[in-house]
Amino acid sequence: MLVIFGGLPGSGKTTISRALASRLGAVYVRVDTIEHAIRTSVDPSNDIGPAGYVVAYGIAEDNLALGRLVIADSVNPLTITRETWLAVAARSGVIAVEVEVTCSDKTEHRRRVETRKTDVEGLVKPTWQEVVERKYDDWGQRPIVVDTAARDGPEIVEALITELRTERLLPI
Repeated sequence: MLVIFGGLPGSGKTTISRALASRLGAVYVRVDTIEHAIRTSVDPSNDIGPAGYVVAYGIAEDNLALGRLVIADSVNPLTITRETWLAVAARSGVIAVEVEVTCSDKTEHRRRVETRKTDVEGLVKPTWQEVVERKYDDWGQRPIVVDTAARDGPEIVEALITELRTERLLPI
């Protein structure tokens, strides 16, 4: 299975996706880490474009081919990135589950964006202004939506596991 996370920076998607990967023993693929590694290996003034996502798709596909459960963590802001993640799952012959992480409390969301520390050395996090100005396409009706303003991380992870088991996507 490929679990595809997305959500604006500061929504809590890395916290949730990383915890879910740990609980399920899944391969964890994080686009921020990949993009930062690419940026540090080239002239920093170069725009790396979609390279981080393309590398992440490849890593995910390699691990899905090995029969591993993969958790993909990225902002995943555009319809094209979401469709490409779904294509990775289809080519691999696995189920894709999309999870959009939101924070409905805008004051809390802003506080998180403005106060969070980076966990990837040298990675510069976006400002609140950059977050609110980011192009972010509507997901439509497909994803499971989790609101991190309403519940804490461990509670959300347990709810996701329960939902995946109820839908018979995970063994009981």
